[in-house]
Amino acid sequence: MLKRAKEVLTIEARAITQMMLRLDHHFEASVEEIAKCEGRVIICGMGKTGIVARKIAATLSSTGSPSIFLHSAEAVHGDLGQVTSRDIVILISQSGETEETVRLLPLVRKIGAKIIVMTGNPKSTLARHADLILNIAVEHEGCPLGLAPMASTTTALALGDALAACLIDRKKFRKEDFALYHPAGSLGRRLLLKVEDIMRTEGTFAKVKATARVKDVLWAITKTRCGCACVVDGRHKLLGIFTDGDLRRHLEGDPSVLDKKISEVMTHKPSAINRDQLAAQAFDILKTKKIDELPVIDKNGRVVGLLDVQDLLKAGLV
Repeated sequence: MLKRAKEVLTIEARAITQMMLRLDHHFEASVEEIAKCEGRVIICGMGKTGIVARKIAATLSSTGSPSIFLHSAEAVHGDLGQVTSRDIVILISQSGETEETVRLLPLVRKIGAKIIVMTGNPKSTLARHADLILNIAVEHEGCPLGLAPMASTTTALALGDALAACLIDRKKFRKEDFALYHPAGSLGRRLLLKVEDIMRTEGTFAKVKATARVKDVLWAITKTRCGCACVVDGRHKLLGIFTDGDLRRHLEGDPSVLDKKISEVMTHKPSAINRDQLAAQAFDILKTKKIDELPVIDKNGRVVGLLDVQDLLKAGLV
Protein backbone atom coordinates (compact mmCIF):
# COMPACT_ATOMS: atom_id res chain seq x y z
CA MET A 1 0.00 0.00 0.00
CA LEU A 2 2.76 2.44 0.91
CA LYS A 3 4.50 1.71 -2.37
CA ARG A 4 1.35 2.45 -4.35
CA ALA A 5 0.63 5.60 -2.34
CA LYS A 6 4.14 6.94 -2.88
CA GLU A 7 3.89 6.12 -6.57
CA VAL A 8 0.65 8.11 -6.98
CA LEU A 9 2.01 11.08 -5.00
CA THR A 10 5.21 11.05 -7.08
CA ILE A 11 3.20 11.02 -10.33
CA GLU A 12 1.07 13.96 -9.18
CA ALA A 13 4.05 15.93 -7.88
CA ARG A 14 5.87 15.37 -11.18
CA ALA A 15 2.79 16.49 -13.11
CA ILE A 16 2.69 19.79 -11.21
CA THR A 17 6.42 20.32 -11.73
CA GLN A 18 6.11 19.70 -15.46
CA MET A 19 3.15 22.07 -15.68
CA MET A 20 5.17 24.72 -13.87
CA LEU A 21 7.89 24.47 -16.50
CA ARG A 22 5.28 24.99 -19.25
CA LEU A 23 3.89 28.24 -17.84
CA ASP A 24 4.13 30.99 -20.45
CA HIS A 25 2.69 34.34 -21.53
CA HIS A 26 -0.79 32.79 -21.72
CA PHE A 27 -0.77 32.45 -17.94
CA GLU A 28 0.38 36.05 -17.46
CA ALA A 29 -2.25 37.26 -19.92
CA SER A 30 -4.92 35.25 -18.08
CA VAL A 31 -4.03 36.94 -14.81
CA GLU A 32 -4.24 40.38 -16.48
CA GLU A 33 -7.57 39.62 -18.15
CA ILE A 34 -9.11 38.42 -14.88
CA ALA A 35 -7.65 41.36 -12.95
CA LYS A 36 -9.31 43.90 -15.24
CA CYS A 37 -12.53 41.90 -15.74
CA GLU A 38 -15.58 44.10 -15.12
CA GLY A 39 -17.87 41.12 -14.68
CA ARG A 40 -17.30 37.74 -13.09
CA VAL A 41 -15.15 34.73 -13.76
CA ILE A 42 -17.40 31.84 -14.83
CA ILE A 43 -15.70 28.46 -14.42
CA CYS A 44 -17.17 25.44 -16.22
CA GLY A 45 -16.46 21.74 -16.00
CA MET A 46 -17.98 18.27 -15.99
CA GLY A 47 -17.55 15.39 -13.57
CA LYS A 48 -14.35 15.55 -11.50
CA THR A 49 -13.17 18.70 -13.30
CA GLY A 50 -16.52 20.24 -12.40
CA ILE A 51 -15.71 19.69 -8.73
CA VAL A 52 -12.30 21.28 -9.28
CA ALA A 53 -13.95 24.19 -11.11
CA ARG A 54 -16.24 24.76 -8.14
CA LYS A 55 -13.25 24.92 -5.78
CA ILE A 56 -11.33 27.33 -8.03
CA ALA A 57 -14.40 29.59 -8.22
CA ALA A 58 -14.68 29.58 -4.42
CA THR A 59 -10.98 30.43 -4.00
CA LEU A 60 -11.11 33.27 -6.52
CA SER A 61 -14.27 34.72 -4.95
CA SER A 62 -12.76 34.69 -1.46
CA THR A 63 -9.63 36.47 -2.68
CA GLY A 64 -11.22 39.38 -4.50
CA SER A 65 -12.11 38.01 -7.93
CA PRO A 66 -15.92 37.44 -8.08
CA SER A 67 -16.46 33.99 -9.56
CA ILE A 68 -19.15 31.34 -9.94
CA PHE A 69 -19.19 27.71 -10.99
CA LEU A 70 -21.32 26.84 -14.01
CA HIS A 71 -22.02 23.18 -14.72
CA SER A 72 -21.38 22.54 -18.40
CA ALA A 73 -24.49 20.41 -18.88
CA GLU A 74 -26.79 22.72 -16.92
CA ALA A 75 -25.49 25.72 -18.88
CA VAL A 76 -27.31 24.71 -22.05
CA HIS A 77 -30.55 24.27 -20.15
CA GLY A 78 -30.89 27.88 -19.06
CA ASP A 79 -27.96 28.54 -16.73
CA LEU A 80 -26.01 30.15 -19.56
CA GLY A 81 -28.16 33.19 -18.84
CA GLN A 82 -25.73 33.95 -16.02
CA VAL A 83 -22.97 34.77 -18.53
CA THR A 84 -22.59 38.31 -19.90
CA SER A 85 -20.22 39.98 -22.35
CA ARG A 86 -18.32 41.49 -19.41
CA ASP A 87 -17.42 38.06 -17.99
CA ILE A 88 -14.50 35.72 -18.50
CA VAL A 89 -15.36 32.05 -18.98
CA ILE A 90 -12.81 29.40 -17.99
CA LEU A 91 -13.54 26.01 -19.53
CA ILE A 92 -11.78 23.02 -17.94
CA SER A 93 -11.36 19.72 -19.81
CA GLN A 94 -8.30 17.51 -19.79
CA SER A 95 -9.08 16.09 -23.23
CA GLY A 96 -10.38 19.37 -24.59
CA GLU A 97 -13.15 17.41 -26.26
CA THR A 98 -15.71 16.99 -23.46
CA GLU A 99 -18.98 17.15 -25.38
CA GLU A 100 -20.99 19.24 -22.92
CA THR A 101 -18.17 21.75 -22.53
CA VAL A 102 -17.35 21.99 -26.23
CA ARG A 103 -21.03 22.73 -26.87
CA LEU A 104 -20.62 25.98 -24.92
CA LEU A 105 -18.01 27.48 -27.27
CA PRO A 106 -20.27 29.03 -29.94
CA LEU A 107 -22.77 30.14 -27.31
CA VAL A 108 -20.18 31.93 -25.17
CA ARG A 109 -18.70 33.47 -28.32
CA LYS A 110 -22.11 34.81 -29.28
CA ILE A 111 -22.55 36.33 -25.82
CA GLY A 112 -19.17 38.01 -26.20
CA ALA A 113 -17.32 36.77 -23.09
CA LYS A 114 -13.60 35.99 -23.30
CA ILE A 115 -12.66 32.31 -23.14
CA ILE A 116 -9.75 30.79 -21.22
CA VAL A 117 -9.29 27.05 -21.57
CA MET A 118 -7.52 24.69 -19.17
CA THR A 119 -6.72 21.55 -21.12
CA GLY A 120 -4.14 18.84 -21.48
CA ASN A 121 -4.50 18.89 -25.27
CA PRO A 122 -3.39 22.17 -26.91
CA LYS A 123 -4.64 20.90 -30.28
CA SER A 124 -8.14 20.07 -29.07
CA THR A 125 -11.39 21.72 -30.12
CA LEU A 126 -11.52 23.79 -26.94
CA ALA A 127 -7.93 24.97 -27.34
CA ARG A 128 -8.42 25.95 -31.00
CA HIS A 129 -11.30 28.26 -30.12
CA ALA A 130 -9.89 29.76 -26.92
CA ASP A 131 -8.53 33.27 -26.40
CA LEU A 132 -5.94 31.88 -23.99
CA ILE A 133 -4.76 28.34 -23.28
CA LEU A 134 -3.46 26.98 -19.96
CA ASN A 135 -1.77 23.62 -20.47
CA ILE A 136 -2.55 21.06 -17.74
CA ALA A 137 -1.29 17.98 -19.62
CA VAL A 138 -0.12 14.95 -17.62
CA GLU A 139 1.87 11.88 -18.69
CA HIS A 140 0.16 9.50 -16.27
CA GLU A 141 -2.95 9.82 -14.12
CA GLY A 142 -1.76 7.64 -11.27
CA CYS A 143 -4.89 5.49 -11.29
CA PRO A 144 -3.92 1.75 -11.30
CA LEU A 145 -6.69 1.13 -13.83
CA GLY A 146 -5.73 4.13 -15.94
CA LEU A 147 -9.32 5.37 -15.77
CA ALA A 148 -9.99 7.75 -12.86
CA PRO A 149 -8.66 11.29 -13.23
CA MET A 150 -6.07 11.93 -10.54
CA ALA A 151 -2.97 13.81 -11.68
CA SER A 152 -5.03 15.81 -14.18
CA THR A 153 -7.45 17.12 -11.56
CA THR A 154 -4.53 17.86 -9.24
CA THR A 155 -2.79 19.99 -11.87
CA ALA A 156 -6.02 21.87 -12.67
CA LEU A 157 -6.57 22.55 -8.97
CA ALA A 158 -2.96 23.69 -8.48
CA LEU A 159 -3.14 25.98 -11.50
CA GLY A 160 -6.30 27.53 -10.11
CA ASP A 161 -4.44 28.25 -6.87
CA ALA A 162 -1.58 29.79 -8.85
CA LEU A 163 -4.04 32.09 -10.63
CA ALA A 164 -5.61 33.13 -7.32
CA ALA A 165 -2.21 33.80 -5.72
CA CYS A 166 -1.07 35.97 -8.63
CA LEU A 167 -4.36 37.87 -8.60
CA ILE A 168 -3.89 38.58 -4.89
CA ASP A 169 -0.59 40.25 -5.76
CA ARG A 170 -1.92 41.93 -8.90
CA LYS A 171 -4.95 43.43 -7.15
CA LYS A 172 -3.02 44.24 -3.96
CA PHE A 173 -5.61 42.23 -2.02
CA ARG A 174 -4.98 42.61 1.74
CA LYS A 175 -5.64 40.51 4.82
CA GLU A 176 -8.31 43.01 5.81
CA ASP A 177 -10.06 42.44 2.45
CA PHE A 178 -9.91 38.68 2.98
CA ALA A 179 -11.41 39.05 6.44
CA LEU A 180 -14.29 41.06 4.98
CA TYR A 181 -15.35 37.95 3.05
CA HIS A 182 -14.77 35.66 6.08
CA PRO A 183 -16.35 37.58 8.99
CA ALA A 184 -17.64 34.46 10.77
CA GLY A 185 -14.31 32.63 10.93
CA SER A 186 -11.46 32.92 13.41
CA LEU A 187 -9.42 34.78 10.81
CA GLY A 188 -12.21 37.32 10.39
CA ARG A 189 -12.31 37.87 14.13
CA ARG A 190 -8.55 38.35 14.26
CA LEU A 191 -8.51 40.83 11.41
CA LEU A 192 -11.70 42.81 12.00
CA LEU A 193 -12.30 42.87 15.75
CA LYS A 194 -10.95 46.00 17.42
CA VAL A 195 -9.96 46.55 21.03
CA GLU A 196 -12.86 48.94 21.61
CA ASP A 197 -15.29 46.22 20.51
CA ILE A 198 -14.48 43.97 23.48
CA MET A 199 -12.77 46.16 26.10
CA ARG A 200 -14.22 46.80 29.55
CA THR A 201 -15.56 50.33 29.60
CA GLU A 202 -15.91 53.06 32.25
CA GLY A 203 -17.47 51.69 35.44
CA THR A 204 -16.58 48.06 34.71
CA PHE A 205 -12.91 48.31 35.62
CA ALA A 206 -10.97 50.02 38.40
CA LYS A 207 -9.46 53.43 37.62
CA VAL A 208 -7.86 55.27 40.55
CA LYS A 209 -5.81 58.39 41.30
CA ALA A 210 -2.14 58.10 42.25
CA THR A 211 -2.89 59.41 45.75
CA ALA A 212 -5.33 56.60 46.59
CA ARG A 213 -4.41 54.19 49.39
CA VAL A 214 -3.79 50.56 48.48
CA LYS A 215 -6.67 49.34 50.68
CA ASP A 216 -9.07 51.65 48.82
CA VAL A 217 -7.74 50.45 45.49
CA LEU A 218 -8.37 46.85 46.55
CA TRP A 219 -11.99 47.76 47.26
CA ALA A 220 -12.30 49.30 43.78
CA ILE A 221 -10.80 46.17 42.21
CA THR A 222 -13.18 43.91 44.16
CA LYS A 223 -16.18 46.05 43.29
CA THR A 224 -15.53 45.89 39.55
CA ARG A 225 -14.49 42.21 39.65
CA CYS A 226 -11.31 42.69 37.65
CA GLY A 227 -7.77 41.73 38.56
CA CYS A 228 -6.14 45.15 38.46
CA ALA A 229 -6.51 48.90 38.73
CA CYS A 230 -5.33 51.53 36.25
CA VAL A 231 -3.62 54.44 37.99
CA VAL A 232 -4.20 57.83 36.34
CA ASP A 233 -3.42 61.50 36.87
CA GLY A 234 -5.89 64.38 37.03
CA ARG A 235 -6.37 64.28 33.26
CA HIS A 236 -6.99 60.52 33.28
CA LYS A 237 -3.66 59.80 31.59
CA LEU A 238 -2.08 56.45 32.42
CA LEU A 239 0.59 56.50 35.13
CA GLY A 240 0.73 52.88 36.18
CA ILE A 241 -1.08 49.64 36.94
CA PHE A 242 -1.57 47.64 40.13
CA THR A 243 -2.53 43.95 39.93
CA ASP A 244 -3.46 41.15 42.32
CA GLY A 245 0.01 39.76 41.73
CA ASP A 246 1.60 43.07 42.76
CA LEU A 247 -0.36 42.96 46.03
CA ARG A 248 0.82 39.45 46.90
CA ARG A 249 4.44 40.30 46.19
CA HIS A 250 4.35 43.46 48.34
CA LEU A 251 2.49 41.80 51.23
CA GLU A 252 5.24 39.20 51.54
CA GLY A 253 7.82 41.86 52.35
CA ASP A 254 5.71 44.66 53.82
CA PRO A 255 2.50 43.94 55.76
CA SER A 256 1.83 47.69 56.04
CA VAL A 257 1.48 48.05 52.27
CA LEU A 258 -2.30 48.49 52.55
CA ASP A 259 -1.83 51.99 54.01
CA LYS A 260 0.62 53.16 51.35
CA LYS A 261 -0.21 55.31 48.36
CA ILE A 262 -0.79 53.30 45.24
CA SER A 263 1.87 55.39 43.44
CA GLU A 264 4.50 53.85 45.75
CA VAL A 265 3.78 50.25 44.80
CA MET A 266 2.27 50.37 41.30
CA THR A 267 4.07 49.25 38.14
CA HIS A 268 5.16 52.43 36.37
CA LYS A 269 4.83 52.91 32.59
CA PRO A 270 2.89 49.70 31.93
CA SER A 271 2.11 48.34 28.50
CA ALA A 272 -1.06 49.78 26.98
CA ILE A 273 -2.94 49.65 23.70
CA ASN A 274 -4.96 52.16 21.70
CA ARG A 275 -8.69 51.58 21.46
CA ASP A 276 -8.52 51.66 17.63
CA GLN A 277 -6.01 48.83 17.36
CA LEU A 278 -6.94 45.25 16.53
CA ALA A 279 -7.84 42.89 19.35
CA ALA A 280 -5.34 40.44 17.83
CA GLN A 281 -2.58 42.98 18.51
CA ALA A 282 -3.66 43.15 22.15
CA PHE A 283 -3.42 39.36 22.36
CA ASP A 284 0.12 39.48 20.96
CA ILE A 285 1.13 42.01 23.64
CA LEU A 286 -0.39 39.94 26.45
CA LYS A 287 1.33 36.82 25.16
CA THR A 288 4.72 38.47 24.64
CA LYS A 289 4.73 40.35 27.95
CA LYS A 290 3.21 37.38 29.82
CA ILE A 291 0.55 39.57 31.45
CA ASP A 292 -3.22 39.20 31.85
CA GLU A 293 -4.47 42.80 31.74
CA LEU A 294 -3.89 45.67 29.36
CA PRO A 295 -5.02 49.28 29.86
CA VAL A 296 -6.76 50.80 26.84
CA ILE A 297 -6.04 54.42 25.95
CA ASP A 298 -7.33 56.95 23.43
CA LYS A 299 -5.20 58.99 21.03
CA ASN A 300 -4.48 61.49 23.82
CA GLY A 301 -3.19 58.84 26.21
CA ARG A 302 -6.25 58.89 28.46
CA VAL A 303 -7.43 55.58 29.95
CA VAL A 304 -10.80 54.65 28.43
CA GLY A 305 -10.94 50.92 29.08
CA LEU A 306 -9.28 47.71 30.15
CA LEU A 307 -8.70 44.48 28.27
CA ASP A 308 -8.36 41.22 30.17
CA VAL A 309 -7.22 37.92 28.66
CA GLN A 310 -10.67 36.57 29.60
CA ASP A 311 -12.22 39.13 27.25
CA LEU A 312 -10.14 37.72 24.41
CA LEU A 313 -11.20 34.20 25.34
CA LYS A 314 -14.87 35.17 25.16
CA ALA A 315 -14.28 36.79 21.74
CA GLY A 316 -12.74 33.57 20.43
CA LEU A 317 -9.28 35.02 19.84
CA VAL A 318 -7.48 32.66 22.22
